[in-house]
Amino acid sequence: MSSALVIILHAHIPYVLGHGAWPHGEDWLNESVAESYIPLLRIFNNLADDGCLPKVTVVVTPILAEQLCDAGFKEQFKGYLKNKLNAAEQDESSFVAQGDMHLARLARMWREYYEQLTRDFIGVHNEDIVAGFRSLEQRGAIEVMTCAATHGYLPLLSEDAAIRAQLRVAVETHKRHFGVAPRGLWLPECAYRPAQEWIYPIEGWGPPKHRPGLEELLAEVGIRYFIVDSHLLQGGEPVPIYHRRFGEPANRVKTEIPTEGRHSHVAMRSPYNVYYAAPERGAAKVAFFTRDPKASLQVWSAAAGYPGDGNYLEFHKKRWPGGHRYWRVTDRNADLGAKLPYVPEEAEERAKEHARHFLTLLLETTRQPGVRVLTAPYDAELYGHWWFEGPHWLERVLRLAHDHSDIEPLTAAEFLETHQPVEAVQLPEGSWGSGGAHGVWFNRDTRWTWVRVYDAEAKMRETVRAASGRADGDLRRLLKQMARELLLLESSDWQFNMTTWSARDYAERRIEEHYSAFRDLYEITCRYLRDGALSARDTDILRKLEEIDRPFQTVEPEWWLSP
Repeated sequence: MSSALVIILHAHIPYVLGHGAWPHGEDWLNESVAESYIPLLRIFNNLADDGCLPKVTVVVTPILAEQLCDAGFKEQFKGYLKNKLNAAEQDESSFVAQGDMHLARLARMWREYYEQLTRDFIGVHNEDIVAGFRSLEQRGAIEVMTCAATHGYLPLLSEDAAIRAQLRVAVETHKRHFGVAPRGLWLPECAYRPAQEWIYPIEGWGPPKHRPGLEELLAEVGIRYFIVDSHLLQGGEPVPIYHRRFGEPANRVKTEIPTEGRHSHVAMRSPYNVYYAAPERGAAKVAFFTRDPKASLQVWSAAAGYPGDGNYLEFHKKRWPGGHRYWRVTDRNADLGAKLPYVPEEAEERAKEHARHFLTLLLETTRQPGVRVLTAPYDAELYGHWWFEGPHWLERVLRLAHDHSDIEPLTAAEFLETHQPVEAVQLPEGSWGSGGAHGVWFNRDTRWTWVRVYDAEAKMRETVRAASGRADGDLRRLLKQMARELLLLESSDWQFNMTTWSARDYAERRIEEHYSAFRDLYEITCRYLRDGALSARDTDILRKLEEIDRPFQTVEPEWWLSP
């Protein structure tokens, strides 16, 4: 009997529209669309057209979907493509003038690459990337799952109402963009918290209180499954992934959330099966898949995995002002000045070899006794953006798997349809961050950000209750914009980028911007509740915030009234 292969690609970019362009801001989104999302759509459609349904599960986070459908994004992305195309043409002319015909050929490669992207974006997808994923799901080629609204770090949010709002916004946004309710939800950072007596990580903020397990809150909104890291199921230390891209966190302090004995009550269970979460609460029938550490390490790691191969395109060395890349990894420890020119044909051959090698690894695993499903989750941006050859490698893997009788690619929901869990497991608290707990997101350098999050969460609940029963238009606008600013403030990306130093200044600024906007709106709303009118200045502040922070137009403030 064949084993199932569940590949999950997590596509996520925090809200960047109107908040800077380069080096941090809108170009994060532009690069991911150009180098990952459109190439992945292309290979998925190619596979489906050839009768080889990819059966990949794709996470499109709600905040990403909102940005991809934003008219402002679509217009500026076309300008981005034009600039990249012009840069390639200028590079080609420059290399020809220098007599370097190899680099000139690579510049032509980039010109053709961006010409094809432009045809895909405008012609194939009609400027609608979300519709591209929706169409593939309707064909039965992929499954699209969701995530918390803005990738909020759920275990550390102080209000159950805040978690419920993140999940409710997620489900409603997914239904609006994809026409169906999501079956699975990617817990941001794979961070899980069981039911427990919860203690504020900031001393003196509030008394301990009982909190439901995240699976209970997922069940409330109809979610059937989520993903965890292998160390939560099996105990021991996690296999870190992010530090292989960004380096070890600069702040090496341990998490300030108690984690002693977090694995003591977890028996050694197989990551190659699915289970229900929380056995003592059988009503919450939510399953979880477990990341296979071997498959993850082989692809994620630049040290031990495929992306570090010397023939692949070097990510960090770019030619300015256009930013195109003309060099190969050569030696991952070599100085950028020692990188040799990229040879596409050699990289393509290596991608084919690595695809065959990966299938061999999968088969070695699936042929072991008791292996029902091998779950391989990755960031979608790894494929194409961080690892240029990644989409070609993935297409080759899926074609090889399609032709092999011992392994069957399935979406997560398809697997659950025929393989319901027969056992429940009480999972411990943790994440897939370095150290396995919350330390990447809560540490001495990020503690101040949680003070702001907790203050805003409490004021959101307070204000919505105070406004209950009043339905006039200006008040609704204020409450809805408060909700947007709170959701954006809660994004886990800000603490992650602070801890890894990958965009620390930008992340700190974004936290301050959204907290300041929230406080302004809170004070305006308090005045409105007292006086029943908006001043000209307050009206102008609200209008400007509505223009720049505009996702989730259908958000309902009452979602923060839940217990």
